[in-house]
Amino acid sequence: MIRLVLLLLGVEYLRKRWRSILVIGLLWLVAGLVVFVDALDDAAYFPINFFAYLFLIEGLATLAVAWTGVGGQRVLRYVKGSAVVLAAILIFAGHHHGNFLLSMIFGTLFLSDGLIQCISAYMVRYRRWRVAFSWGVAEILLAIFFYQPYPTHYVGTLPYCLGLFLIFGGANMIALASRVRRMHGNPALAGSAHPAVQPDEASASAFTQVEWEGPPAEHEQALTVHVWTPTGSAKSPTQNYPIVDRYIAAVDVNGVISTGHAALETPEGIYISLYPGVEIDRSPDDFGRLLRATRENDVPGIFQPDYATESKAWCPSTVQVRIRNYDPRRLQSFWLRYRSDTTYNLTHRNCSSTVAQALEAAIDGAVGRLYGKRAGWKVFLRILATPELWVAAQIRKRAVTMAWTPGLTLDYARAISMLADPRPFAWWKLARAAVNRMVHLRREWRAQDHDAVDAR
Repeated sequence: MIRLVLLLLGVEYLRKRWRSILVIGLLWLVAGLVVFVDALDDAAYFPINFFAYLFLIEGLATLAVAWTGVGGQRVLRYVKGSAVVLAAILIFAGHHHGNFLLSMIFGTLFLSDGLIQCISAYMVRYRRWRVAFSWGVAEILLAIFFYQPYPTHYVGTLPYCLGLFLIFGGANMIALASRVRRMHGNPALAGSAHPAVQPDEASASAFTQVEWEGPPAEHEQALTVHVWTPTGSAKSPTQNYPIVDRYIAAVDVNGVISTGHAALETPEGIYISLYPGVEIDRSPDDFGRLLRATRENDVPGIFQPDYATESKAWCPSTVQVRIRNYDPRRLQSFWLRYRSDTTYNLTHRNCSSTVAQALEAAIDGAVGRLYGKRAGWKVFLRILATPELWVAAQIRKRAVTMAWTPGLTLDYARAISMLADPRPFAWWKLARAAVNRMVHLRREWRAQDHDAVDAR
């Protein structure tokens, strides 16, 4: 999540506030250690009921606005909101049973995430798979810690989680602050062919507004992410595997696997679409071997010239996501670097990972372009309070530890579009709609009363 915050805020915003970031990081680290150590004995001073109320409010607010999400966003919002409300209820239940169930839930979450990360890292074998595998093992050890009753018989579950969150978050912010003064590029783009564009000085906003009610209209200038879903791009009718079809691949009635495709297009003439130069055999027998992101699976790739050519040769894209707030110069710089290497790898350097990196390069510093000199701590807090930040962070984590797919790219682009082109907060829209409804009803009742008086 911190990585995405850095990406949206940009270098200039961070450089001006590195001292504050350092102080916040130190406070988080110390607070996390205090909370974690305090929970190691039975005499806990942690205000658990206070946090239970916060959890309940946050969970109910998430569920109230979950319907505003699109695709995977909606599902993740419902899952997150339900989980937080359930945690609050278990905390209020208290005693042994509530604490025990809460510990089992947290332990199961850590265990499942750790196992998925270890298995996917071992199968895909991307460049830094051992690091991801180690983090997966660490999550499994944390799961064991939550499962066993020592030392507080499950009473300290919530303080443990909050303490770990503050410790890791504080350590990350301290590490950022230690080098933010010397940054020449956004650390959120580290490890990719990020743009070599120097950050602009703070200037006026490039937009006349900072919120939009919906996606860009057809006449508006916007970046477009094209996605061909696995089921939508299959040549024959596909078998029904809901989650697999959506995020991994679709299998048609003949047993042929379709993984879909993703591309990115801008009005400036940039079109980014990586495709293998020679069609890869995607039969079930060879697909397991091709999942590995090792160099023996690298093949020559080609970049398609434009959307018109690609869609005519294949089919129109299934879904399009459009974003107003992007930087064509940073995207152009990324594209000049990236297209010099035409290597294609099914899991490590494919069409979806290429689009995801290009999208991150294009939205780098989106807050500065949107708010200009008005970008302050209020903007920072607004980003943290936006549900799509959590959604995008979860999607990115899963994609990086496994592989970018067109389905994940689609949900990631949708979440990023809500962050780069902010919408009015959904809960505020609900409240405003409720107030308008009450005002409307009140006017109707007054009119009925006047009609009744006149009738007399």
